[in-house]
Amino acid sequence: MSVATSPLNFGAMTEVFQFLMEIDKLKSVQRRTKVLGTERQENSAEHSWHFAVATMSLAPFAPEGVDIQKVIRMALIHDIVEIDAGDVIVYDLAARAAVHDQEIIAAKRLFGLLPAPLNTQFLDLWNEYEAGETPEARFALVIDRVMPMVMNLNNQGQSWVENNIRLEQVLARNSFIADIHPELWEHLRVHLDHAHQQGWLK
Repeated sequence: MSVATSPLNFGAMTEVFQFLMEIDKLKSVQRRTKVLGTERQENSAEHSWHFAVATMSLAPFAPEGVDIQKVIRMALIHDIVEIDAGDVIVYDLAARAAVHDQEIIAAKRLFGLLPAPLNTQFLDLWNEYEAGETPEARFALVIDRVMPMVMNLNNQGQSWVENNIRLEQVLARNSFIADIHPELWEHLRVHLDHAHQQGWLK
């Protein structure tokens, strides 16, 4: 049980440390995918770290001109809103639509804890990721979608099986990857078809 305490005084940095303590709550937001080789669900903070390292590792394969450092920053903040809004599986379209407004409110609250101009910079970066229109946001979205799929492909489809996900759902929600990174999508399609044959996807 958390106990409310007065913020520690760090002078001009006080608001930053308040923000950092608030986003510690992301470690308690559970996702559907389990940590490989365990029965424990990963949390959103772990996913964000994995996403950021994946971005660094896949940098040589990024589309030309993508600012990888910006994508890493997107990876680290993209799910902070789940502290207030919770995690919603990407294949539940109704739930995704329902939580959208909550995420916008959460972004304003959470990034608003930071002093200017950091609050605006963080919020603008989150909004850019959500809009998915810049090369960085599009590449970030590719990695964000790819990582759970690859986790499932290495985990006998664990979260797909537990949530009754169909191959058609996965293809419908992720086929945009073919436009951004055709080579990656070509490999994924082979593995997704295999997962379907194995019964990991309906």
